[in-house]
Amino acid sequence: MPNLKSAKKRMRQNVVLHDRNQQVRTRLKNARLTMMDALETKNAEAGDAAFRTYCSVLDKAAKGGVIKKNTAIRRKTNAANNLRKIVS
Repeated sequence: MPNLKSAKKRMRQNVVLHDRNQQVRTRLKNARLTMMDALETKNAEAGDAAFRTYCSVLDKAAKGGVIKKNTAIRRKTNAANNLRKIVS
């Protein structure tokens, strides 16, 4: 256990931030799975909607620092390439 007042506060903050990051990671995973399901059915309209949602969640996670910016870019590119395969 921390002895300093600032260390105790930092410990409390870490718990809150950890919970928030876990929520964002769960949201990312769910959006990714939704998109993959839409791509497996080869439905272009559902895939496009899921892709937009996935990109939005990725951007918000990168903005909040949960994932790195380039990781979000890479995942969006891969998702767009997978979507492009079923559309064409």
